[in-house]
Amino acid sequence: MEILYWVGCAPAFDPRAREIARALVSVLQKAKVDFAILGKRERCTGDLARRTGDEALFQELAIHNIGTLHEHKVKKILTTCPHCLHTIGREYKAFGGDFEVVHHSQYLSQLIEEGRLTLTKPLAQSVTYHDPCYLGRHNGVTEEPRRVLQAVAGGPVVEMKRSREKGFCCGAGGSSIWGGNRQGEKINHIRAVEAAETGAEVIASGCPFCAIMLEEGLGLAGKQLPVKDIAELIDEHTA
Repeated sequence: MEILYWVGCAPAFDPRAREIARALVSVLQKAKVDFAILGKRERCTGDLARRTGDEALFQELAIHNIGTLHEHKVKKILTTCPHCLHTIGREYKAFGGDFEVVHHSQYLSQLIEEGRLTLTKPLAQSVTYHDPCYLGRHNGVTEEPRRVLQAVAGGPVVEMKRSREKGFCCGAGGSSIWGGNRQGEKINHIRAVEAAETGAEVIASGCPFCAIMLEEGLGLAGKQLPVKDIAELIDEHTA
């Protein structure tokens, strides 16, 4: 295989995130990428376990996943989830897991540059991009998503005031997607308002958790704007 697609927990269990996974697979098939998934052998990376203090569970999951990846001689991993990107790519090294992990925005940018994807009619609406925390702030991946969106939209991305390495959280991190913040205004409501204030007609993101949280935040704010993952926009505008 050319690359292993690490599906992750959100696309495995959440209906909205599944749409993102299906879009990515569709794009990979269009580009004739030879890819595979682990299926039932894939477990959670342990990211949320570590963030919430269950280090023992994190290490158990990490050691299991590293063993599975070594068994299948995996070298390069693709993921839609910045949390998986960070955990497998950085934190697994301490347990003997040295893998090249790329975010799908990076990989899609590469496929476009190599001419493996044929872009059709450009996106008619203006688009703003929400930088996921574990992609922009923690791993410095900020330009590749914008290059992909510029290729689709045929023009520049409308920037929010807080973006790139200084982006603002969607509110899902550290297991907050389930518990939420119990005091003050909801984080995803704040971020959704910031996105809407740009005047853009589409909100793009590169994380399944962010897409879920932004859609909820827009509902809380009474705003009606489509939230699209980068993979979904590429799938809709490539042949």
